[in-house]
Amino acid sequence: MVEAAHVTHKTLAGIDLAIIGVYFAVIFAIGFYFARKERTSTEYFLAGRDVGWFAIGASLFVSNISTEHFIGLAGSGASSGLAVGHFEWLACLMLLILGWVFVPFYLRANVFTMPEFLERRFSRSCAVYLASISILAYIFTKISVHLYAAGIVLERVVGWSPITVAVILVIATGIYTMAGGLAAVIYTDLVQTLILIAGAVVLTVIGLHRVGGMDSLRAALPANYFHMMKPSTDPDFPWTGIFFGAPILGIWYWCTDQVIVQRVLSAKDEGHAKLGTIFAGFLKILPVFMLVLPGLIAVALYRDLFKFNAAGQVMNGDIAYPTMIINLLPTGLVGLMIAALLAALMGAMSSVFNSASTLVTLDFYKKIKPDASEKSLVNFGRIMTGVMVLLGLLWVPFIHLISSQLYIYLQSVQAYISPPIASCFILGILWPRMNSQGAISSLLTGFVLGTVRFIVEIMDRLGAGHQIESPILRWLIDMNFLHYAIFMFVICSAVLIGVSLVTPAPERKKLAGLTFATVNDKMDFTPVVSDHKPAAETAFEHRINVVASLALLATVIGLWIHFA
Repeated sequence: MVEAAHVTHKTLAGIDLAIIGVYFAVIFAIGFYFARKERTSTEYFLAGRDVGWFAIGASLFVSNISTEHFIGLAGSGASSGLAVGHFEWLACLMLLILGWVFVPFYLRANVFTMPEFLERRFSRSCAVYLASISILAYIFTKISVHLYAAGIVLERVVGWSPITVAVILVIATGIYTMAGGLAAVIYTDLVQTLILIAGAVVLTVIGLHRVGGMDSLRAALPANYFHMMKPSTDPDFPWTGIFFGAPILGIWYWCTDQVIVQRVLSAKDEGHAKLGTIFAGFLKILPVFMLVLPGLIAVALYRDLFKFNAAGQVMNGDIAYPTMIINLLPTGLVGLMIAALLAALMGAMSSVFNSASTLVTLDFYKKIKPDASEKSLVNFGRIMTGVMVLLGLLWVPFIHLISSQLYIYLQSVQAYISPPIASCFILGILWPRMNSQGAISSLLTGFVLGTVRFIVEIMDRLGAGHQIESPILRWLIDMNFLHYAIFMFVICSAVLIGVSLVTPAPERKKLAGLTFATVNDKMDFTPVVSDHKPAAETAFEHRINVVASLALLATVIGLWIHFA
């Protein structure tokens, strides 16, 4: 069932503008409400450690889902079917690992940042590496990709200038993030999650109705669009890369990245922290159906708009989601959808701004000025948020240079960063013998391997028809990015283990509470800014969390079996 798509972009009616206006009013009201309440660094950076599971789960979800997911997931769905959804469903399992494996260590250690945990476990140099690489990654991947995707979709849908939109949204997001800290970010995320899901679900339901339901959609597209398991030779989503490489990216992103973990650290107790991760896991089931599936629907309905290569694969999948919005949504729902897109962008952007300022303030400024007052920490955090906003604005003129294969671009860049960090965190808590010399050697080895791959890949793409011919470099470039993540993880783990075994073992006293073998040893440390530790998980919370975790696990396995 192919329809003629004739609308170039939507003209927003009064009701659409009113909905968008109400969205901004609610977000700013929440932000400034918490701006009046912030008093200490614990309140500013960790929302007073008094956040419940529902808000944590919603914030984890919207911190992860941004406009690049609307463009990238739908685009990959249009190009190759449901297989890109593996990243979403694997995230459900990574969130369970975060809640059950890593959260107890983080809360027990009373840390505010991930570099702080790495410093406790290994050394200051490891913390500096992680803080620095995280901040650079936020600037060069997260902020730029968020703005690029927002510019694409809003220009195509309503004809707004990408540059103007980017500037307005960066400033607007920066204002409430700077004012209210993490509490403002988390509770605005709660509202934004509801709006995001509502808008995306409405579009999917309307699209499915227009195409004639799932049976008609299956009949209109090749059967392999609905098979998530791809051969190991698949260029984008080989099953070997998905099940052995993607979890490396997932553990880095979901279990060790400041943007994600900071939300969990704000929990009122360990039970709420775990249940928040489980709730986020259930939410991560949805993007396959509300973001990837619309890409398939777009190809079925508007096939004439897409360009196909010789193999029959869609080449311009990034137009899928904007095409659906333009041609399917009536007046009023367009405003809801624009609000959902703005919610996705602003939620993800505010999380990056807040977490980057936390890293700079607590992992650098606090180390330089250990006697800094609570007020000066909060003020410096606000200044650093402003600096991140400024860096976001400076990126705006360059956002058009980002690859059009948006989601795969983002995942591949993360594949070059994540393996050594994941290795240090995993082996760090599993094996007490791992030491600081091994950790920094592993991190630097991973940095070199990731940088070499990134540089030769860029050189090959910019070769203007003259590709790199060296067999070794060719092998390096042509390897799927998920397979390269496996290669890096193995090398970095070998370096971590090898160097640790030939250098002195760390003192057991230093490892108290930081590894499974020393989990019950009494910790002896001076907190960075606060000695307030979240309470332990109660017996009732534990039972709820076990049942909810098993339900999530069964759901994900069932979905994989169904779409295998």
